[in-house]
Amino acid sequence: MSLRALPLTARPQPMARWHVLALLGVLVLAGCASPKLKAPVEERNATAARPAKPAASGAASAAPAEAAVAGTPAEPTAKPLPGIENAGKPGYYTIKPGDTLIRIGLDNGQNWRDLVRWNQIENANLIEVGQVIRVVPPTVDPGAVVARGVPAPRVDARALDGKQAAAVPGAAGASAPAAAPAPASGGAPSEDEPNWAWPAAGPVAAGFEEGRTRGLMITGKAGDPVLAAADGRVIYAGSALRGYGNLLIVKHNSTYLTAYAHNQTLLVKEDQAVRRGQKIAEMGASDAERVQLHFEIRRQGKPVDPARLLPPR
Repeated sequence: MSLRALPLTARPQPMARWHVLALLGVLVLAGCASPKLKAPVEERNATAARPAKPAASGAASAAPAEAAVAGTPAEPTAKPLPGIENAGKPGYYTIKPGDTLIRIGLDNGQNWRDLVRWNQIENANLIEVGQVIRVVPPTVDPGAVVARGVPAPRVDARALDGKQAAAVPGAAGASAPAAAPAPASGGAPSEDEPNWAWPAAGPVAAGFEEGRTRGLMITGKAGDPVLAAADGRVIYAGSALRGYGNLLIVKHNSTYLTAYAHNQTLLVKEDQAVRRGQKIAEMGASDAERVQLHFEIRRQGKPVDPARLLPPR
């Protein structure tokens, strides 16, 4: 049979090969869209969308840092001031603003180093307002000290002669000192009463006034000798007590101590024993407007009039 004899519908269609090519193209495109091949952009988007850690865990880890920045850590229990349980008891002292152990020792007739030891104070320069410290020896019953009271000063027979009726030498407008009261022990002098001597030879420019001045102001020249008023031991030598300049404090016994202020030079050291009449300093004008010796006698830490205790000149 010849080709021309075939029916028209049996002949190969020239457009069929294009259909095959189109079909192959569709298959190729379908292969490219297969999920086995992920685009890089999709990978980055998946990473960015990764869920965060639970909020509770994150908040717990951040809390300490926030507390440190804010300064709001848990407040510790307030520590009570040392010795506060003894506040108001006899033989104890509550520290006030401006106090120093040297001042407290002077006002209570004690060596400031003893105060440090009795109260186990680690740093004498670090005491707190409101802190309560012991100001009598641990071997002494504070109640017994209060009950016993302060011994009366000794009455010297020389105080009865006519010379004692005169005013204090060199004192401006000074009047004769009142007679010392008789001892409470029936006339016998107290064993705590030292044998006093004048600490300097110059005139007295200002006398003792209760509540106003704490001692005598004895004038002189720079370098004049300052003498120990009685046997004793130096418990302070320095210039840390404001208003006193170069200061010496001598403790004579459990009752009395003396203070020597405004010195030019100190000739003795702390814990050194001194004898009555020994030169212990040179007169000066440290922390004062003029050369002078400010001299105090303290009984149980309280200032008393030295003119009533010192012998006549």
